[in-house]
Amino acid sequence: MNWRTIIYVVLLVSLTVVKALPRSYRDIEEKNSIGQRFSQLQENNFKAIAMIMFAQYVQGGTFGKAVKMAEDVTDLAKRCAAAARDNPDCLKPLDRIFLDTICQEENLPRFTDCCAKKDPERNDCFLSLKNSSRGFISPFERPNVEAACKNHSQHRHSLTGYFIYEVSRRHPFLYAPTILSVAIRYDEMMKNCCRSAEDHTHNLEECFRRQAPKVVKPVKEDGLRQEHTCGILKKFGERTLKALKLAQISQKFPKADFITVNKLVMDIGNMHKDCCRGDMLDCMHDREEILHYVCTNQDILSSKIKKCCEKPLLQRSECIVNAENDDKPADLSPHVREFIEDKGICERFAQEKDTHLARFLYEYSRRHPEFSAQMLLRIGKGYEDLLKECCKTGAPGDCCSRGEEELKKHISETESVMKTSCDIYKEKGDYYFQNELLMSFTKKMPQLTSAELIKFTKQMTTIGSKCCQLSQDKLLPCAEENLDLVLGEICRRHLTDPINPGVCHCCSSSYALRRPCMGKLEIDENYVPLSLTPGLFTFHEDLCTTEEEELQHKKQEMLINLIKYKPQITQEQLTSVTAAFTAMREQCCKDENREACFVKEGPELIKRSEKMLSA
Repeated sequence: MNWRTIIYVVLLVSLTVVKALPRSYRDIEEKNSIGQRFSQLQENNFKAIAMIMFAQYVQGGTFGKAVKMAEDVTDLAKRCAAAARDNPDCLKPLDRIFLDTICQEENLPRFTDCCAKKDPERNDCFLSLKNSSRGFISPFERPNVEAACKNHSQHRHSLTGYFIYEVSRRHPFLYAPTILSVAIRYDEMMKNCCRSAEDHTHNLEECFRRQAPKVVKPVKEDGLRQEHTCGILKKFGERTLKALKLAQISQKFPKADFITVNKLVMDIGNMHKDCCRGDMLDCMHDREEILHYVCTNQDILSSKIKKCCEKPLLQRSECIVNAENDDKPADLSPHVREFIEDKGICERFAQEKDTHLARFLYEYSRRHPEFSAQMLLRIGKGYEDLLKECCKTGAPGDCCSRGEEELKKHISETESVMKTSCDIYKEKGDYYFQNELLMSFTKKMPQLTSAELIKFTKQMTTIGSKCCQLSQDKLLPCAEENLDLVLGEICRRHLTDPINPGVCHCCSSSYALRRPCMGKLEIDENYVPLSLTPGLFTFHEDLCTTEEEELQHKKQEMLINLIKYKPQITQEQLTSVTAAFTAMREQCCKDENREACFVKEGPELIKRSEKMLSA
C-alpha cells in the first residue's frame, strides 16, 4: 500500500488513533519500543502520525523529505514488530529513533548543533527549535479555486496528505488527532465544493469562502488554547497550572469527591507537560486515557457528559470541555466555614500546606460556578496569604473573619468591572466600544503596532458581544476566561519582543492577578511620543469610501497615531479633533476634486488640531 493510499485510509477509519493503547501503558517497561507502538497503532495510523511528527520537528523540510522519513521509520517499526525484537535499533526509545532519522538526513544544517548533543539534551534542543510564531513559515496562499478542484480530482489522496504536512509544520505543538480531524474537514470541503465545479450556476468562490472557516476553526481554537496552556506552564509552573485545572474541574464536576478531582488534576497536569514538550505520542495516549477514565466513571463525575462520551474519540474532548457544569449536590452547604472557624486550621496548614489549600479551592470552586477560574485562583491566593498572616498571631479566628470582608470586597469589585464594561458595550456597540479599548490600550502599550492594537481590541470586543448577553451567573466565567486568552497572547508577544516594564510586571508576577494588573496599568510614562512628521497623518480621497469597515479601520489607525503622538490627550480634546476631522472629510468628499481638497485641507486640520491639543 503506497503512502498516498495510507493517508486516505487513515482519514476513512475515523482516526481512532490511540484506541489500541493498553490501559497498563504506563506500567509497561517497553512503553517506548517502536515495535510495540507499531502493533498498538497499526501501520496506517503509525505512518500518518510519524509524518505529522517529522513535519512538526523539521518545519523547513519538504513534503517529500517528511514522507521519506516517515516511510523509513515505519519500515523499521514493521520489522521490529514482526521478528527483529533483538535488533539494537528496535530497543531504542521511540523519540531517539525519530531524532536519529532526522540527524541522518542530509541538507538539514539547522539541526547540526542539536544532532551533536546526547539525549535527553538533544531532544530538548529539537523542541526548542519548534517555532509556532506567525511568519516563520509563509502563510497558506489562497489557491485558484478551479485549479484546486482540478488538482483534487486528479491527485485527491496526495493533496490531502500534503494538507496534513502543511498544517503540521505551521503548528508544531498542535495535537496530532486535531490535525487529522482538520484533514477530514478539508477533504469534505473539497468534495462538497468541487463536485459541482462543472455546474456554471454553482459559485465555487462562495462555496470555499463559506466552508473554509469551518475547516481551520479547530486549528485556530485548539492551537491558541494549547499555546495558552503551555505559556502558563512555562511561565508560572506546574503548581499554578494544576491549581487552574483544580478550579475548572471542581466547577465542572461538583459531585465528584476531592480524591477523584485531584486524580484528574494530576493526570491532566502530566498530559500538558508531555504535550507542551512536543512529545506527541505520549500526549495522545495521556489524553485518551483521561477520556476513557472520565467516560467510564460518569456516575461519580457528571450527568451532563453522556452524549459527549457517545461521540467519536476526536470529538469527545472538545464536547466535555464545552459541556455544562453538573448540578451541585442538593446537600452541599452554601459556605465553607470550617476553613475559617476550625480551631485546628493553622496546624493543618502547617502540616499539609498545599493539600489544605487544594481542598479549600476544591470546596469553594464547586460551590461557585458563577465565578471565573481566574477569580477562584485569586480567592485561593487570598486565603493562603490570610493564613500566613493570621497563623502568626495568637487569635487566627478574629484575623480570618477580617479576611472575609476583603473577599467580599474583591468579588464586588470584579463583578462591578465586568458590569461596567458590558454597560459600555451595550450603549456604544462594537465599533465605539473597540475605540474605547483602543484609547486605553494604546496608552498602556504604545509600543504595539497599530495592527496589533486593532487585533487585540477586536478580540476583546468579540468577547463583549459573546458574553454581555449572558445571564449574570454565566457572565464572569465567559468574560474573564476568554479575556485571559487575549492577555496570554499579549504576554507571549511581550516575551518575543518586550513591550514595557508595566506589561512585564503584569505578565510575570502572578497568573491569577494578570487581568486586574493589566486593568490598573495607566499611561506608560517612559514612552517617547511620536514626532509630528509629514507622514504621521495623511489624508486622501480613499477616506470617501462607502465600505464602512474599511473606513472604520482607517479611522482607528488615525486614532492610534493620535494617542501615540499625544498620550495625555483628554476626552474633550479628542472630541474636538474628531469633530474637526469629520467636518473636513464631509467637505472634501463633496468636492469635485476630492484629492486636491484633502491635500489642501489636511495640513490645515493638523495645524488646528495642534492648537486644540496644546490648549
